[in-house]
Amino acid sequence: MENPRPGAIFIGAGGNLPHPLHGPPRETLEAALHALERHGVQLVRISPWYRTAPVPASDQPWFVNAVAEVASGLDPRALLAALHAVEHDFGRVRSVPNAPRIVDLDLLDFRGEVAAGGGQAPVLPHPRLHQRAFVLRPLADLEPQWRHPVGGHPIATLLAALPAGQRVERF
Repeated sequence: MENPRPGAIFIGAGGNLPHPLHGPPRETLEAALHALERHGVQLVRISPWYRTAPVPASDQPWFVNAVAEVASGLDPRALLAALHAVEHDFGRVRSVPNAPRIVDLDLLDFRGEVAAGGGQAPVLPHPRLHQRAFVLRPLADLEPQWRHPVGGHPIATLLAALPAGQRVERF
């Protein structure tokens, strides 16, 4: 079964550090999502915002997360480059995996496409989205009938299968 919106593109947004200009993580992430418009990416709608525990568990600050539906004529590679450009503009520094960050923009699902990635091309759908409550919960709010492009599992099934301990609290 196909997703109810087969042409939809979903972006995950998260961060747990304040930005010197934009302020706390939620305000920074909202500004980052709107900054995508300068790169040919139109913001269609945003899920509710969530406060989420770090994954894997650590003593760093909790994250703020949401999922946005966007529209764009860009292909997946160019869209990923646009996400990285906005991250860079907002001061994202890539150090070690799972480090605290000002902004993280992930290409979750590009019109239901499946791709192995490689080079600068993204893996589609995002390879860990089905393991993360901080992605699935806001995506379910935005698109409750969404199905994983690989295997077709409904989002409710994916949420039910998550390991215990991923704390997600709606703002």
